[in-house]
Amino acid sequence: MFAVLLALLVPTVDAPKSAKEAFQPLNPLIGSWKGTGSPEGTREEKQKGFWTETVAWEWQFKAAETWLAVAFDKGKHFTKWELRYQPDKATYQLTATTPDKKTLTFTGPLTSTKQSGQVLTLDRTDADAGETQRLVISLLHTNRFLYRYETKPTAATTFAKKYQVGATKEGESFADVPKGPECIVSGGKGTITVSHNGTTYYVCCSGCRDEFKADPEKYIKAAKK
Repeated sequence: MFAVLLALLVPTVDAPKSAKEAFQPLNPLIGSWKGTGSPEGTREEKQKGFWTETVAWEWQFKAAETWLAVAFDKGKHFTKWELRYQPDKATYQLTATTPDKKTLTFTGPLTSTKQSGQVLTLDRTDADAGETQRLVISLLHTNRFLYRYETKPTAATTFAKKYQVGATKEGESFADVPKGPECIVSGGKGTITVSHNGTTYYVCCSGCRDEFKADPEKYIKAAKK
């Protein structure tokens, strides 16, 4: 009886109905980021294994599909990611490609807290290695995100961090707060101009630019509403 009463008193949060809606909390990730990574270990091991990479996020559209594409330049562990939303499961799926062209698929939820911001916790099971592998992506600030890789042997109860990458958005200081025009396609921060019938609009990435050019009236009509 108490459980039923509690369920009535606690408000529920509806899961996103579409990929575009599901990615709105991650909109600040769109753009290019400068990342610095290091493995876990001693100070000497961290310094020896230190690396830098560039991480570029953008929207992608194809027919009814919407997803986020991530490209790595000089990435030590990944060359690209594709992040998709699974509305039937209310979970996110990340397909990662490694430098040796292996494809790894992680799935998990997106959570939000005041302390940690938006956090994607994505897992996969590696039967050959006998472990669960976890990729945690945290959007800490509009100009700061990090991702870390952890593993947990089948018989273990806790995850151990293997490495972490912290990234800051290129061309913006950490204290900056997004201002200015809104992307007409995604609703993110508009940084690129596009024109239609003599009117200028803004988009946030090349993916949104191409989508707008394919059907500008669709987005202009939606924006007017």
